[in-house]
Order: sequence, then structure tokens, then C-alpha cells
Amino acid sequence: MQLKIMPRRKRLSAGRTPLILFLCQIISALDVPLDLVQPPTITQQSPKDYIIDPRENIVIQCEAKGKPPPSFSWTRNGTHFDIDKDPLVTMKPGSGTLTINIMSEGKAETYEGVYQCTARNERGAAISNNIVVRPSRSPLWTKEKLEPITLRNGQSLILPCRPPLGLPPPIIFWMDNSFQRLPQSERVSQGLNGDLYFSNVLPEDTREDYICYARFNHTQTIQQKQPISVKVISVDELNDTIAANLNDTEFYSAKSNRERPPTFLTPEGNASHKEELRGNVLSLECIAEGLPTPIIYWIKEDGTLPINRTFYRNFKKTLQIIQVSEADSGNYQCIAKNPLGAIHHTISVTVKAAPYWIMAPQNLVLSPGEDGRLMCGANGNPKPKISWLSNGVPVEIAPDDPSRKIDGDTIIFSNVQERSSAVYQCNASNEYGYLLANAFVNVLAEPPRILTSANTLYQVIADRPALLDCAFFGSPLPTIEWFKGAKGSALREDIYVLHENGTLEIPVAQKDSTGTYTCVARNKLGMAKNEVHLEIKDATRIIKQPEYAVMQRGGTVSFECKLKHDHTLIPTVTWLKDNGELPNDGRFTVDKDHLVVADVRDDDGGTYTCVANTTLDNVSASAVLSVVAPTPTPAPIYDVPNPPFDLELTDQLDKSVQLSWTPGNDNNSPITKFIIEYEDAMHEAGLWHHQTEVSGMQTTAQLKLSPYVNYSFRVMAVNSLGRSLPSEASEQYLTKAAEPDTNPTAVEGLGSEPDNLVITWKPLNGFESNGPGLQYKVSWRQKDGDDEWTSVVVANVSKYIVSGTPTFVPYLIKVQALNDVGFAPEPAVVMGHSGEDLPMVAPGNVHVNVVNSTLAEVHWDPVPLKSIRGHLQGYRIYYWKAQSSSKRNRRHLEKKILTFQGSKTHGMLPGLEPFSHYTLNVRVVNGKGEGPASPDRVFNTPEGVPSAPSSLKIVNPTLDSLTLEWDPPSRPNGILTEYTLKYQPINSTHELGPLVDLKIPANKTRWTLKNLNFSTRYKFYFYAQTAAGSGSQITEEAVTTVDEAMASRQVDIATQGWFIGLMCAVALLILILLIVCFIRRNKGGKYPVKEKEDAHADPEIQPMKEDDGTFGEYSDAEDHKPLKKGSRTPSDRTVKKEDSDDSLVDYGEGVNGQFNEDGSFIGQYSGKKEKEPAEGNESSEAPSPVNAMNSFV
Repeated sequence: MQLKIMPRRKRLSAGRTPLILFLCQIISALDVPLDLVQPPTITQQSPKDYIIDPRENIVIQCEAKGKPPPSFSWTRNGTHFDIDKDPLVTMKPGSGTLTINIMSEGKAETYEGVYQCTARNERGAAISNNIVVRPSRSPLWTKEKLEPITLRNGQSLILPCRPPLGLPPPIIFWMDNSFQRLPQSERVSQGLNGDLYFSNVLPEDTREDYICYARFNHTQTIQQKQPISVKVISVDELNDTIAANLNDTEFYSAKSNRERPPTFLTPEGNASHKEELRGNVLSLECIAEGLPTPIIYWIKEDGTLPINRTFYRNFKKTLQIIQVSEADSGNYQCIAKNPLGAIHHTISVTVKAAPYWIMAPQNLVLSPGEDGRLMCGANGNPKPKISWLSNGVPVEIAPDDPSRKIDGDTIIFSNVQERSSAVYQCNASNEYGYLLANAFVNVLAEPPRILTSANTLYQVIADRPALLDCAFFGSPLPTIEWFKGAKGSALREDIYVLHENGTLEIPVAQKDSTGTYTCVARNKLGMAKNEVHLEIKDATRIIKQPEYAVMQRGGTVSFECKLKHDHTLIPTVTWLKDNGELPNDGRFTVDKDHLVVADVRDDDGGTYTCVANTTLDNVSASAVLSVVAPTPTPAPIYDVPNPPFDLELTDQLDKSVQLSWTPGNDNNSPITKFIIEYEDAMHEAGLWHHQTEVSGMQTTAQLKLSPYVNYSFRVMAVNSLGRSLPSEASEQYLTKAAEPDTNPTAVEGLGSEPDNLVITWKPLNGFESNGPGLQYKVSWRQKDGDDEWTSVVVANVSKYIVSGTPTFVPYLIKVQALNDVGFAPEPAVVMGHSGEDLPMVAPGNVHVNVVNSTLAEVHWDPVPLKSIRGHLQGYRIYYWKAQSSSKRNRRHLEKKILTFQGSKTHGMLPGLEPFSHYTLNVRVVNGKGEGPASPDRVFNTPEGVPSAPSSLKIVNPTLDSLTLEWDPPSRPNGILTEYTLKYQPINSTHELGPLVDLKIPANKTRWTLKNLNFSTRYKFYFYAQTAAGSGSQITEEAVTTVDEAMASRQVDIATQGWFIGLMCAVALLILILLIVCFIRRNKGGKYPVKEKEDAHADPEIQPMKEDDGTFGEYSDAEDHKPLKKGSRTPSDRTVKKEDSDDSLVDYGEGVNGQFNEDGSFIGQYSGKKEKEPAEGNESSEAPSPVNAMNSFV
């Protein structure tokens, strides 16, 4: 049994039996519980190239887990490292980590070397990488005498740095004596080697403190080179010096030193080579001198630069490509250009690759007698060599294991036993590095266990996926079942998805998904189960969103954001401006559902967003505020840009050209990009194609061209309002012809007849032909034969037919393009088949297993592959109902067909009719059609439950009886045994009375019920039964007739005059009492209450200042509490310190409540349950816990 998680998932299907997922035996990244015996696994180790700080103790990490706990040992430079003999070396208890105490004594250089850790127990041994330990080095510059440099204005200059070799290499930068970085530009810049390059010098470059610094990050030290003195003199100064010492013929011309075309300072020559490893950063550098200062451009000669991985550094003098791969190999060209000329340098780049994993070996857990395999897939350039070790020993000299067979990069295990447990190491190496991976084989026999915590509660928003975990372990691999509900009803619906790691997914959780779910794991050694709980919450919604607003300066604007949310979730509302925090300004006020901005300013304009968060979801809505002047002014005209103009083609090469243009007016909206299109006047005149896009800041573009195309270009500008009209077309440019770059695609080989092979392909278009005379070389040969390739050259078509082929034979096919210049590269070989013919043999050994009254399972033997004579499409079952078991007359019904894809040898027939006689046969299907039918097989379905009776009517109602008439079920699905009638009375408040159960013979279609109550409504439930059980019920209601004598004695009291008068008198008295209470309340409730308050002051009510503008009057003592609590939350929704006594403790929740750092409440309520107020009403009562939390928003 091999445990490895596969990425695909399985869907639970409907049925009567529990939905069981037989998980695949492969589970990746297997984690065996640590209480089970298992070989060691390395969990932590130091890096392969381990550079240490010589000023600190050396710590070489090696951590591993296993059962029993592993012991550790080390090798150094390939031999055993006895740590007991070195007093400076200690090993961490329970670990393999070494600590070498060099701070007290000893030197780091003494312990330089290659270390390897081994973790071992009775089940095997795991080894670490080879850890190369080297101390970091930060040497000083060698002393040298630096002569001052004097040169004339305009000359080029290179100031060498030449830092000392350190480990790791230092970071180079240039500064002056004041530790200020020297300014760099397109004219002055630092190269990758650390030297400082001047394309041309100016008088302001004169200084005496050009200092190169080397920073060694590992030891946090900086070394300094001796300062270099540079003096730049002008031509006039130079001539004055010469006049004083030399004759007139030595004078310099001012013009000769001012302008010159570019030349490269680095690299040298016209071409160079660069090699880089896959995954690294490729850095290419070109630095040129010249006057004026040259500009650097980069192109890839045989391709385009990768857009998302290409970066320009050092004023475009350095081209960097990150995450470089083999596809980035090729020729890169840098171009240095100034008005006096241009120069080119080609860098040939080769990308090699240290080994990298395609599929690293994974741990195997097998039960005794099972089979499995370890696979080790690695790639590199050059191709790495794969070698295997067992418990750290080369497998060639390791103890023999009869269950093990090595096949290249795979170890195959068969019929393993406990002694087969071991740790295997795969080593993939080439000249650029190596990979080492440990993978154990652990042979265990363990009953299932579930690793997910019991009674885990999952909370999910409605209409979103719900994932219920069931992590498990067992050997052999357990099967997983899920049940829902306390009674253990199995999941039968098709809305569930069961992942192969045991997780149950409900793709769209609904309210009725709430409940308890049970996960059951079984194998032949036992069973384990676990319960989890799911709660579905309502989504948070913004039912009143903020709206777009236009406000004059100085005004006040309000945005509303009203929420509706699940009552068990507490939302927090945050307002943002332009996706950032609101300004810290008192003009911005947040009050429950509103954001108010007072005294609006111009910079208040922008997008305001209301964000509502709960622990499970979040929602947001935005609105724009536009601030306008009090006096309207004419608004600027915004429009798409005007088209570019003045297009010009320069640097015309065979495969590239530079296009430049002048932008049109942007019409008050900045241009964001330019779109360049081309027309091929030779092949597709009048049709424009997309070429490329460049930034709105550029007015030139280097365009890659194809051979044998008559190009014209046009440019369009784009701003936030749209795209401009196209520019006028540029001049035409015809590129030279060349052999095709590509071959036809979509090459296929399919026969249309049993004796032919039709080879088709997608032809190249005129643009791809690269030259005149496009043709195709079509080649083919049988895949399994020794024949040579047969080839034919055809015109520019898309099909060729090979006749006289054997039936359904695999062929190798290739199609190569060519033109008058030459052939395209060697094409890829594809496989096709000659024509198919009908299958010759019918499936054998067809037998049927009836599962239930509506489902049968059919089995058959597969036909021989050679007899299929084509691609196996599947098997097709024809079945039909020939005779009803309850009716002896024969009826021939329409045949039904079910097709099973692939090589299946069984299938299910659903939707059968119970108590019926069926016939079926099976045929094999290929691409040509069906083969002969198998002999007919007959089977009978058992009885099922009947459908509901076709009708139910109540006739002839009397005072105490009702007569029922019905029609039998339309689908009895068997022999009816009896009918069941249940009925119960319904009173005037729709309450149901006692239920009466009555059995009726199957041959009856009418029944009279007697001794019923008069004027009473009855509800009837009626269904039929067969031997298989009860069918669906039909319901009906009816009323017995009324006793007219009693009805005549009943009087409606509401229509009596005395009753109406009494009600009017009561209403008048209540109105008078309300008026009297209101008058007494306004006359004398003020001062007595005030005195009463002063005498019995409430410690929670703070005295109010007379000048604060608030009211301090109370109508009576009963008003204190509502008014006090209702006013405890100020308008800015903050809670003052003195209000802390009136906290959630008053509601029984103060102990459990907690707050987040942002002030949002995260407690759960478990005490008193408050009544929820009617929606839309404002309450002056004490705030509920939910309202209390809103005060913190």
C-alpha cells in the first residue's frame, strides 16, 4: 500500500448505500504519527554552502525525528568525526546539532571542511547534505601608491577598484571623504566589477577623494581603498601649459576633444560569451565612452526579451533577467549610440542548470505483502546522473533485499515485509551541483486513526464552500465514509465532494447544511470515527450604499453605509479614503451608519469606501466625492489623445528596425501608452496587426521583424478616456527572405478508410513563410517496423493521403516547411494511426447482478485488443423491457442504450422499472463503430414500493360520515397488498387532533367513514403498499356538514349595539386619562425631582457645566436610567472613561468580553439573552451588547 495524496477529487453519488470513497493508495508528503515506529526523517539542517562568522561559535544544525528516537553521528571530509575527542565540540541532547566553541579558544579555520550528519534507528538511517563549512573573510586592500590622474575635458576615464577577494564577495560602492555617495548618471556609473566609468569627464569631476569601499556583510566590516585624485583641465588651460614649455605645433584643437562616436569601455571587442545557471539572475553589461554621452539599447537577436523578468539597471547599461532558464540562451546585443554614430556588441549567453527536481522521492508506508515504488525524477543541463543509497550506503554494496528491484530512477518493491523498512537516498548530480533526498519505506500494520480534533466547529457563510477536515492514518490505507445527523444517516445526495485526503466539501453550503457530520475510517484492522459540527451564517450585506456626491468648497457632505448581517456575527465598519485611512482631522465624523465631512476642501475629493468586516466575511462599497468651487468655472475639455505624427524608421536591419514618432495633444488626460500596429502589404494588404505596446513616456520603439515582409507601421495613443485615431502609416520597409523559422502545427495522422492514412496539418500563413515558394516535406513510417522514412514534397496544401496501409497501425509522422531559400528546422515527430475497421469480436461472459428494484450491475469480459481494430471508445449496453411480470401479454418497448467509456468491464443500469422483465446485450465500440452484439441476457427486477394513488376524492359528506373514492397507483411496481388510510380532525386554530389508522383491502376503490363529528374538518393521508413497503401518500381535506338547528342559535356579539357603545365609552375614558397625566407632568415635575436628585445623587451621573450647552433637566426619577444610558455613547461613537461602569458586565457578559487591538469586540455571548428590537425602531433603553459594540466602530 503506497500512500500519496493525488490532486484530483471524487464526487459522492446518490444511492441507498453510504457514500464510500476508496482513496488512491498514493498520498504525498506523508506524515506518520510520531507514536508509531518509523525510520528517521531529517527535519532541519544547515545549508550546503555554510559560511560562518569567525568571531562566533560554529553551530552546524542537524535535526531529525523517528521512532525510536534516532541517534546521530557525523563525518568530516569523508571520515568519522569523533566529537568526544574534541573538547570544543558538543552535541545538543536529543539532536544532532553541533556547537564548536571557538570563542574561548581555537580558530575557525581549524574546523573548515565538509560535514555530513547521519540519523539512525532500528528502521534505517537518513543522511544530510554535504555541508561545506567555511569561515567568512574580509581582507584588507594591499597597500599601493596611487598617482594623481590629470586629463583633459571630454576624455574617458576608468577608476579601478580591484577589491580584495573575500568570502562571500563584498558589496562595492564609491564615496568621498565625507562618506557621501558619489553621484552617478548616464555619463558616470559603477560597473559590475566595481570600477567607476566616465564616458567623458567634465571640470566638475575634479576632486581628490574618489574612494572605493568594500562592505563585507557577513562580518559587518567595511574596507577602504586609498583615495584617488582626479584633475580635469580644459583645452585652454592645457594650451597655456604647453605654451610655457613647448612650441606652437603642440597646441590642441578645442573641436577635436568635444565630439566623437561611441566606443565600448567594457566589454572588449565585438563579441563575448556569458554562461549562467538556471534560476540565477543573468546580468549583462555594456559601458561606452563617447562625446556626447552615448545611450545604451538592448535587444535579443533571435527572440524577444521576457517582459515580466527583464529589468534595466545602471542607466540601462546593465540588462538583468531574473529566474533565467534554458529558453533565455541566445545572442543579446547592446547598442551604444550618440549623434555621431553607433556601435554594437554581441553577448552569446548559454544557460546551464544544476540538477533540479521534477519529482522528488516521497515516503512510503506499506502494509506487509503490499507493493510500491520510489521514483526520483530530476533534470539539469547536462542531464544529471541518478544514484541510489540505502541507509546512507550505495545500494550496490548495501545488504540485499529480495523485495527490492532498482530500475534506473525507480525502485520497485513487491511483497514487502517488516525487514524491508529502510531509508533510501536519491542523489542527482552533474558538474554544477547535486540534489540529495531521503525517502523512507516503512512497513506497518496499523488500524485507522483520525487525526482531526474531535468536535471541531466550522462556521461558513451561506452560498460559499464548506470544507470539513478528516485527516487520517492507517496501514493498509483506510476507506472513508461521511454521515450526517445524530442518527447516522449516510450522505446520499450528489452535492458533496469527498477529497482524497478525507476532507468533505460542500461546494455551496446552505442553511440546511447546518448540523453534525461524522467521519468514519475503516481498514481490515479496525475502525475509527470523529464528529465535527457545521454552522451556516448569513452573509453581511450593505443594504444602503454611499452615493456619488458633488459638494462646493466649505459645505458638509454625508455618506451612508447601512448593514444587514447575521445576528451572531459582530461587524466592524471602517471608512477609507482613496484606499487609505481617513485624515486625522476633526472635520471627519463617523457616526453609526454615516460618515460626515464638514467644511469640505479641495483635497477632500476622492473615493470614500465603507468596509464592513466580520470574523467570516467582509463587504465594501464606494462613492466618489467631487469638490467644486462655489462659483462654477468652465470645465476643461477631456478627450482621447490626438493621433501621433511624423513617424520615422531608422536603424534598419534584417530582423529589426527602430520606429520613432511625435505624440499628439493629450487633451488634458496624460497618455499612458502607445500601441504600434503593422501592415504586411505583400501578404495581407489593408489588414493591420498588433505589433507591441510601449509606455506613454516613450517616443521610440525597437521592433522585431520577420523575413520577407513588406512592413508599414502606425501608432495610436491611449489615455484614461480611450484610444486615439491611428497615425498616418510610416514608409514601407521590405525585409530579406529567409528559410522558414517554424514548421506547421496541429500535425495529425488519422485514417478515413481501413487502408489509408490521412496526414493533416495547419499550414503556415504568408507572414510565416519567410520567403517565396512555400512547400511541405511530408514523411512517414510505421512505428514498430524497421522501414526507412518515406517522404514526399507537396505544394502549399494542408493534407496528404497515404494509401495501401494496413488497418489501424501506428505511424510516425513529421511535416517540414521549406521555401526557395531553404528548409525550416527539423520538425517534431508525432504519432498517428491508419484507418480503423469495425471490431470483430463481441464481449464474452456477460452476466447481470440485480442490485435493487431500479438498479442492476452488468459485468463482461474485455475483447482482445487486436480484435478491436481501432481506438477503443468503450462498451455499449442495449437493454429493453420485454414483459411485465404482473401482465402476461408481451409488449416490445424501445431499446435503451448506455455507453461506458474506456476499458471498463462493468457498469450500472439505473432507472429500471420494478417488477419487470429485461433483456440486454453488450457490444464493443471503436472510432469506426460497433462490433457484434453478445448473446442476449435476461433478468427480472424485484418488486418496489408503489407510486401514490392516482386520485383521491371525498364525496357525499353528511353530518357524521364521509365517503372516499380513489384510483389505484399508476405504477404499482408489484402486487398491491393493501391500502392505509390515516386521518385526523383540524380545529378552528388549525391544531391537529388524534390520528386514526385504518387498513383497507387492495381490491377496494371506495370507503365510507362513519361516526364522525359534525361540522368538522378532517385531513386524510392515503397510500398503497406492496411486499416491498409503503408508497408515496396523497392527502386531502374535507368537512362534515353543519347542524342547521344549532347554527341558527349562534349570534355574532360584534354586531350587537350594546357592545359597540361599551367599547366607545372605554376609548373616551382612556383619552381623558392621558390628557390629565400629560398636564400634571408638565406642571410640577421639574423642581421636586431636581431637589430629589441633589439629595440622592447617582454616582454614575456626572454634574454638567452650565456653559457646555447641554440640558440638565429630568422629568422624574423614573427617567434617569433610560436617559442616562441612552446618552452614554456620544455622537462620535466613542466610550468615555467615566462610562466604564455601565459596561457589558451589566448584561452578564463583562467577564467574557474581549476587544481586538483595533477596538472591535471579539467576545461570545453566553449569559442573558436580550430581546431583539423590531427592525427600524430606535430604542432609548439600555444598549444591548451588540449596540454597545457599535459604539466602538
